[in-house]
This record gives sequence, structure tokens and C-alpha cells, in this order.
Amino acid sequence: MAKNTICVWYDKDAEAAARFYAKTFPNSSVGAIHHAPSDYPSGKKGDVLTVEFTVAGVACIGLNGGPVFKPNEAFSFQIATDDQAETDRYWNAIVGNGGQESACGWCKDKWGISWQITPRVLTEAMAAGGAEAKRAFDAMMPMKKIDVAKIEAARRG
Repeated sequence: MAKNTICVWYDKDAEAAARFYAKTFPNSSVGAIHHAPSDYPSGKKGDVLTVEFTVAGVACIGLNGGPVFKPNEAFSFQIATDDQAETDRYWNAIVGNGGQESACGWCKDKWGISWQITPRVLTEAMAAGGAEAKRAFDAMMPMKKIDVAKIEAARRG
């Protein structure tokens, strides 16, 4: 187990979520699956309690903690993309698997976990600062999924 691991709380579907992430994102995998040694508030002895997984190289553990806590936008995975095709692939995988669109490159998967599907061209525009960053930012604000061509056009002015 990694020294620092992100723990993501799920109601009861940590294993299904981890398997979805592993098939969707490169450098992702499902590791050890641990079962509850006895009954607990949200489950029974033998139920999947935790799942070790990696998403795009980031070590995580999914905890089937029950419905007490709900995920929100205070936590999100941010996936950098190289072009529109990669942006579309990840966005469509998440939204098309029971997720939902949000604003400015954000979406949620069907388990309520937030994702930022962020083309590098947008990040680069923000890092450039000044008028270029403002144009790219203004172009991004009305978008749901980021349109790379529109961000590139905004960067050029």
C-alpha cells in the first residue's frame, strides 16, 4: 500500500467504480479487495469493505461506508487530456455510464464522484496569464465539456 492514498467513500459500489475507472483510464488498475470481517453499520460480514485501486497513476482506496456521507465537488479527480478526442473519450465514458454533465469541464460519474476533464490547452492558457488567460477563461465559462478548438481560438484572440 502506498504511503499516501486517497480514500474515496462510496455507498456500496466501490468495486464496480474501481473496475470502471481501471477500464476507462490508462495507468489504472484494481488491486486488493477486502471483505468485512463482521457486520458493520452499512453491511454484513463478507461484504466488500474496501477496494485498493489506481486511477491514472494515483493510489486510491474505495470504502463502502454506506449512505451517511455523500460525495460532492469539494473532491474531484482531474484528468489532463491532450486533444479533443481524448477529452471526448473520457467525458463520454463517465457521462455515458450513468453520470451527469456539469459546467466548465466538470462531470460526475454514476457514483457521484466529480471529475474534471481538462484539456492541457486550457491549463496552458491559464498559466500564460494576462489577456490570453482571460480570453480562454471567458470561452470556457459557458461550456460543459471543454471544446478544444474554441479554447485554442480564444488563446489566439
